[in-house]
Amino acid sequence: MTGHRKTWLGTVVLLALAPVLAMAPTAAGTTPPGPSCATTHEPSGRQAREIAGIVREVRRELGLKAVLAKVTVGGREVVTTADGEAVAGVAATPDRRFRAGGVAIGYLSTILLQLVDEGRADLDAPVSRWLPGLKHGDRITLRMLASSTSGLYDYVPDPGFLKALHDDPFRPWTSREVVGISLRQPLWYTPGTNWNYSHANFHLLGAALEKITGTHLDRLIRERIVRPLHLRATTNSFTPEMPGPVLHAFSNERGLHEESTYWNPSWTIHPGSVLTSDICDVARSAEAIGSGELISEEAYRTLLDPGTVGKGGPTATCPATVCRAQTEASHYGLGMVVKDGWVFQNPLFSGYGETMAYLPEKKVAIAVATTIGPSSPATNTSEAVASRIAAVVAPGHPLFGRG
Repeated sequence: MTGHRKTWLGTVVLLALAPVLAMAPTAAGTTPPGPSCATTHEPSGRQAREIAGIVREVRRELGLKAVLAKVTVGGREVVTTADGEAVAGVAATPDRRFRAGGVAIGYLSTILLQLVDEGRADLDAPVSRWLPGLKHGDRITLRMLASSTSGLYDYVPDPGFLKALHDDPFRPWTSREVVGISLRQPLWYTPGTNWNYSHANFHLLGAALEKITGTHLDRLIRERIVRPLHLRATTNSFTPEMPGPVLHAFSNERGLHEESTYWNPSWTIHPGSVLTSDICDVARSAEAIGSGELISEEAYRTLLDPGTVGKGGPTATCPATVCRAQTEASHYGLGMVVKDGWVFQNPLFSGYGETMAYLPEKKVAIAVATTIGPSSPATNTSEAVASRIAAVVAPGHPLFGRG
């Protein structure tokens, strides 16, 4: 069993390194010509003015460095706005780039469903078909990876990983290293019988997508997501670099308030999907992923309800501190949370907090990005902004249970 694990993990390392060695460009696609993501100069209408006011108010209430937000209804802009500083002495503007984090998970799930539509992938096939030798690979399916029902241990809250991450936040991590932490631990439950968030799922899903298509993940995202949606600011990098202009991040997690903009994000998701974006691209992504624009109607129904346990009750092998989120949302679809009619992702890491949310019933898209100050709460502060915005543009449809 140990030998099998090493065989597969060695393959992952080659997958991770091959794009670096073979491809000089680091971006997921060049930025096409067109207008930049700009602030609505004079918010017109009551909703636009109220949303701009919410952005200012919450930034001050929570002591945030910056808040960026964009809201659309039916694909039409309601407001694009920003408040605060991108870095000391420099005003925050909507065209600032930030790390997209879990926004990429919706891309991976969409690509998976596109391949199902094309007859090239089977959601219920064991992942060992594409990742031979993977421990538990004959029991875990593609559907389980995308719906977070694999039972794999999450390496992120692992004490050893956290210590290493805090000791050196600039350290580069490989998929072999982080997934290896998960595979060395027993499964939290029999695959497919419960739910828990595990970052390992999306490293493995990215690797499987590359094997299914014979295409590096950065190219898959460029060809199947970035270009069709005309995302002009969404790029991949195999290093911690970020294209400008940058929204600088700050973190309090190591016991001091420090800049965290260029902390190495390689641990977060499979190489090729470590993305940066701007608030306009995130809003466009909320619309497209949340409405199933790039997939068939059948695939969209699966995205919203993959037919898995979704979010069940914690098991004895799934620590309550890790799995308590299972009771906080009505269902986990394929890479997206589905709650009270909203389809969303809300990544939080390295000082960046984000919300990407879409309400199909009202065709409302909300995108928010925040950075924190020394006294800001240790939560995803973008949720507070998004919740108040939801109360304005979609009354009666609270986001995150508030509003």
